[in-house]
Amino acid sequence: MRGDIGQLLWIGLAGSVATPELRARLDAGAVGGTLLNRRNIASDVVDGDGALALEVVELDVLAALAADLHRKAPDGTPALIAIDQEGGAVQRVRTPATIWPPMLAHDGLPAGEDERVAEQVGRAIGEELRALGLDINFAPVLDVHTNPANPIIGDRAFGRDADSVARRALAFARGLGAAGVIACGKHFPGHGDTTTDSHLELPRIDHALGRLERVELVPFALAARANVPMIMTAHVVFAAIDPVRPATLSEAVVTGILRKKLGYRGVIVSDDLDMRAIAELGIGNAAVQAIRAGCDVLLLCCTDGYEAQEALIKEAERDSDFRRRVGQAADRVRALKKQHALARAKQPPLARDVVGSFEHRRLADRLAGR
Repeated sequence: MRGDIGQLLWIGLAGSVATPELRARLDAGAVGGTLLNRRNIASDVVDGDGALALEVVELDVLAALAADLHRKAPDGTPALIAIDQEGGAVQRVRTPATIWPPMLAHDGLPAGEDERVAEQVGRAIGEELRALGLDINFAPVLDVHTNPANPIIGDRAFGRDADSVARRALAFARGLGAAGVIACGKHFPGHGDTTTDSHLELPRIDHALGRLERVELVPFALAARANVPMIMTAHVVFAAIDPVRPATLSEAVVTGILRKKLGYRGVIVSDDLDMRAIAELGIGNAAVQAIRAGCDVLLLCCTDGYEAQEALIKEAERDSDFRRRVGQAADRVRALKKQHALARAKQPPLARDVVGSFEHRRLADRLAGR
């Protein structure tokens, strides 16, 4: 049981080097994956100071960290490494990697070409991540940009209508997959029409179910049909489905809509359980509720995961139904890891010079309209 619970816990780390404690937890299977953020990516400041300074990522340090984090549990299940590399404001690996414009830039391309470029961009980003030893990109964003006042999605979205978002974002996901990187669509069932940021507080969407089915749910329904390997939930209350619980913690949303109504068969991952939207619940309580709701992986970007681990163990010992739910989630995670390992084994290694290559920078310029 502890090994199953370990598969569900994916945690962040403090610096650019893995601690002996984290290595030991990965080796023991107490943690199933790691999450990289800007604080984990060593860089040097060159060419100027203040606003003119250029921050350059130390790619060798990042690749060494990835190699160190690629450890295996006692049952042979490998740990995975995930990052947010969307483009625009949300791209953790920067210069000398390719700097991508926000994905809403696809609006500047003609229909047909936008989809082709999106797939090329996804593949290029995936190649750069694979060359550095990373496994998962928490992208594409499947939210529809319908609210100009949205403080957190905005130009991260692939478009302003559901059909454009679905076409472009799923093409991007295909590109990532072709490059050997796992795509993760987000933030189910849609964060595009909120007026608040779930990093800071709990947003609420009061649209009727009919509107959600016409707009917010469309890209996720098509993602489910396309077998996108991972989908991330949103810490947002969708009143028409569950007027009380945010999506991440709602069985009606995660199991009822995503699993049963949309038929999704992949791995469902929570958004970061450390976010303020659900902070008042406590990490342990949120972890139990998220797994019970139907999530398979819990993201803990800023905490060590011990509180979540203990809460899950206690609940699994108390409740046999919950213990079965943990087992189902762990089986799904292991299947994803096995599939990823087989796919990677078939691909030749990529030279480091693919990171920030001329071809990728030219593609970024094309998307930006330069």
